[in-house]
Amino acid sequence: MTRLKSAPAAFLSAAPLLFVLLWSTGFLGTKGAARNADPFAFLTVRFMLAAGLMALLTAALRAPWPTRAQAGRAAVTGLLLHAGYLGGVTAAIWLGLPAGVTSVLVGVQPLLTGFLSWPVLGERVTARQWAGLTLGFVGVLLVMEGRVSGGLGSPAALGAAAFALLCTTAGTLYQRRVGGDMPLLGGTTAQYVASAAALGTVTLARGGGEIHWNAEFILSLTWLVLVLSVGAILLLMRLLRDLPAARVNSLFYLVPPLAVLESWLLFGERLSAASLAGLALCVAGVALAAAVPRPAARVGGS
Repeated sequence: MTRLKSAPAAFLSAAPLLFVLLWSTGFLGTKGAARNADPFAFLTVRFMLAAGLMALLTAALRAPWPTRAQAGRAAVTGLLLHAGYLGGVTAAIWLGLPAGVTSVLVGVQPLLTGFLSWPVLGERVTARQWAGLTLGFVGVLLVMEGRVSGGLGSPAALGAAAFALLCTTAGTLYQRRVGGDMPLLGGTTAQYVASAAALGTVTLARGGGEIHWNAEFILSLTWLVLVLSVGAILLLMRLLRDLPAARVNSLFYLVPPLAVLESWLLFGERLSAASLAGLALCVAGVALAAAVPRPAARVGGS
């Protein structure tokens, strides 16, 4: 942890952008994995591999392991941010909710987090940040314009998406509130152990799940474990430790636009004028919400 805390200022400044770039590729990796595996079985394997890798890193770097109390808090964070959020999103899509609709529904997260930051964390959200959060959400709606056709799916699918939204919001606030002393590597290991156990139980309760271990699945799984479950999550934990929750969550507004751009570049998917306008609004909204306040105005991290 000492080495991580002394990271160069340049890296910490670049960490938000790097996190968004890595996180946005999760859509592409999940698309490849979902074509070849039961969603819950796939997530169980992903979390098991991530837990093992994080444990090896913790041991190799001689990083501290969490105490029993810290491990318990880390497990709660993992159940919310990993098992709850990814499990809910996966279930919503599996139950027939279009991916575009799911993205828009879960995209309410930064606004909901901003609304709850003051009563839960005591972090005041400024008028400028509220404007940025609202602008970013409008941008997400524009980016997803034309991608939400096909109906809203069943009530169960909508409920799964709402569950994912509540889990990622609660997980962010909980981690920000109680996770400040959590050892980064060892604590993240505990998060994945709890998530793998939870979704493994769901998989067994559903009768198990089939996985086709072909090249596409293996490549997708490798990317999701190394880049998303290790690299991006460690960045997110660090950002939640150093920055106010509402500011960190405004970064998620950039994920749908980047995913659309990546799909356009890699798969030739349609990129409309509305999507481009939405991308510009998302960038402007994040710039407003993530703006660093003047030193004299720093009250509660806002």
